[in-house]
Amino acid sequence: MIDTATGAREAADAADFGFTRVTRAAKPALVRGLFGRVAGRYDLMNDLMSGGAHRAWKHALVDWLNPRPGWRLVDLAGGTGDVARLALARSDRAPGASGGPAATALVLDATPAMLSQGRDHGGAMMPRLAATATPVEPRLTWLAGEAERLPLRTASADAITCAFGLRNMTDLDAALAECHRVLRPGGRFLALELSHVALPLLRPLYDAYSFGVLPRLGGLVAGDAPAYRYLVESIRRFPPQDQLARRMAAAGLGRVTWRNLMGGIAALHSGWRL
Repeated sequence: MIDTATGAREAADAADFGFTRVTRAAKPALVRGLFGRVAGRYDLMNDLMSGGAHRAWKHALVDWLNPRPGWRLVDLAGGTGDVARLALARSDRAPGASGGPAATALVLDATPAMLSQGRDHGGAMMPRLAATATPVEPRLTWLAGEAERLPLRTASADAITCAFGLRNMTDLDAALAECHRVLRPGGRFLALELSHVALPLLRPLYDAYSFGVLPRLGGLVAGDAPAYRYLVESIRRFPPQDQLARRMAAAGLGRVTWRNLMGGIAALHSGWRL
C-alpha cells in the first residue's frame, strides 16, 4: 500500500535545485556554495552569456522603477550591487534631487562572497556611472540575508528590486510575502528574471544555446560548468510569466503586470503594496 501521507510530506519538504529535487533545508547552502564559487567571474559571465544584454535589461528595470530622491531602496539577491548603483544614480537625476535627501540602497544577498565582490571591488565590471548629485558608494549598505526572512522592519522600504534572484529562492511565495510586508503603502516591487520564451520560432535556438553553449562557457571562463548547467535548469523550472504574476498577487501585491524582454528570454514583473 502506498503511504500517501508520507509522500505528501516529502513533496512539501522538497525544492528544485535545477532539475534535481533536494530538501528545503539543503537548498540554501547549495545556492550559496554555487554562487560563492563563481562570484569572482559572475559579472564577466553575465556579459559573455547575454552579449551584454543583461545591462540593457537592468537599465529597463531602473527606468520602469523611476527611483526618486530620498527613497529607501532594497535590492534582493543584489550580488555585486549593479542594480542598486544604477538606481541611486538614476534617482540623483530625478526632478527635485538637488537640495533634498538622497536615496539610499540596501544590497541584500544570501552569498557573502557576492557581497564582498561588490563591496570590496566597487563593481569593477560595471560601466562608469553618469555624474550623480552625491557619491553612490557611501549610500550603499551591504547585508547577508535570506529573502524569505528579511531582517527589515515592516513598511520600511519605498521600493524593492530583484534581478535574476527569484528562481534561486527556496520558498518563492514566502519571499514575495516578505516583500509585501517590508514595502510601505504605495511602495513597489520590481523583478527582472530570465523567463520563458514567448516566440515559438525562438525556442529551439534558445534551448540549443542554453544547454549546449552556456555550460561550456561556464567551464572555460568560470571553471564551473555545473554552476551554469544549474542556471539553465533553474530557468526551465521557474514559473512562466503569468504564473509568477498570480503568485505575486497571492502574496498581497496589487496592480501586478509584466513586460517581456527579447521575446520572453527575460521578463520584468511589477507589483505594488496598495
